[in-house]
Amino acid sequence: MVLKVGKGASAPPFLVMDVIAAANARQLALPPGAPHVIRMEVGQPGTGAPAGAVAAAMAALRSGHPLGYTEAFGLRSLRQRIAAHALDWYGLTLPIERIAVTVGASGAFPLAFLAAFDPGDRIAMAAPFYPPYVNILTALGMVPVIMEAGIETRFQPTVAMLEALDPRPDGLIVASPCNPAGTMLHRDELAAIAVWCDRNGVRLISDEIYHGLNYDSPIASAAEFSDSAIVVNSFSKYFSMTGWRIGWLVLPEDLCRPVECLAQNMFISAPYIAQVAAEAAFDCHAELQANIAAYRRSRDHLLAALPAAGFSRLSPAEGAFYLFADISDRSNDSAAFCARMLQEVGVAVSPGVDFDRTRGSRFVRFSYCGPEADMRAAAERLKGWS
Repeated sequence: MVLKVGKGASAPPFLVMDVIAAANARQLALPPGAPHVIRMEVGQPGTGAPAGAVAAAMAALRSGHPLGYTEAFGLRSLRQRIAAHALDWYGLTLPIERIAVTVGASGAFPLAFLAAFDPGDRIAMAAPFYPPYVNILTALGMVPVIMEAGIETRFQPTVAMLEALDPRPDGLIVASPCNPAGTMLHRDELAAIAVWCDRNGVRLISDEIYHGLNYDSPIASAAEFSDSAIVVNSFSKYFSMTGWRIGWLVLPEDLCRPVECLAQNMFISAPYIAQVAAEAAFDCHAELQANIAAYRRSRDHLLAALPAAGFSRLSPAEGAFYLFADISDRSNDSAAFCARMLQEVGVAVSPGVDFDRTRGSRFVRFSYCGPEADMRAAAERLKGWS
């Protein structure tokens, strides 16, 4: 007897994770004393959680507190700190009832999608995009609508692109700064998109997990321009807490109870210990700003050094810690190109096919959030490689 396999089982892989596995295998196969594999394939800060967050977690572990379930939306004290953060960074006054602590941004997206949309609904986004957007939507029976964006719009969507969609989508996902290109929607552009969405009955979801990692342009939140937008944020990137799996949502009032019910059933609550650490992380901005200064130095070095290594067509590096490189003058098979780079010079980067299903074979993504010395060494290794 053959048992049924659900449609969700056919979700494509997140190829970055496969590159991580290949890089790990390559490192293990190296002989003693050989140069190590340089990791530029994943957006994982090399610094770890700030010291104050770690200290708070250790104190909680020693306290004897059972560290059990919290409310589905998280500790009230953490939600109050998130609200204070929104006031400090954006001038937004948010009631904590609109803030939901989640199991990372990865746990936030299905909650937002399930609360805001139905199977068959059409959700637009610009390509290149973060692959799980499409993979989660598809697994939930929703329909991704891809708008191809290019260097002329900094790989970001525009109102003109949205106006060209027929029929109008039910939702729109934006990300600023974005993964993989590291570009931003500037304040006036995000405001125009938010107004367009409200006027056309399109639910806006704004991925703001890279806020704080901006170098030349100021950030803006979709919640500044729309009361109906959903904002996704995380402690993984600016706060350097990837493995703690802790994030948050800013919700419109009409979705607060639906998301709470979904969270109760799907996750119970985010891990207590991670919430304690996240609350303490808000007191660690000096340490976090030092991390950003290091990312900026790596970015500036790579922008100068990668063209000398044959990567001359790079995305504007406005934020996050990524460079999206057009390699069409060297290869039209980014997966094979990345595999060869790993094998021959020990530098792991991500193929663009993960982020753009039609044009990604001509792009690769460099992540520069690792140790500064490694970022410089990677550029040197690539200079002599073709």
